[in-house]
Amino acid sequence: MGFQFTSDDVTHIALLANIPVTYEEKKTLAKGFTTTMAVVDQLNKADTNGVEPTHQVTGLETVWREDEIDQSRTFSQEEALLNAPRTHNGYFVVKQVLDK
Repeated sequence: MGFQFTSDDVTHIALLANIPVTYEEKKTLAKGFTTTMAVVDQLNKADTNGVEPTHQVTGLETVWREDEIDQSRTFSQEEALLNAPRTHNGYFVVKQVLDK
């Protein structure tokens, strides 16, 4: 088998994602990540020579349109900030939301 995830790996990933995980969840997730990577390893071994990449399978197409601004539905900067409790130099001021 390829790469084996450990509880330490899960701890690191959870820290990066700012998601709290219990000790039991770390063990379960480590096993799940390892299984997922084993499947990815199997898929990487599949012979795809001569196979065109598939970007979507529904046949739907994106419809493009020109961006048109409807001025009757927009606020000026002053109107947008009118009821804001705190502003500074034309911007909303909010309390810090990051701990680190």
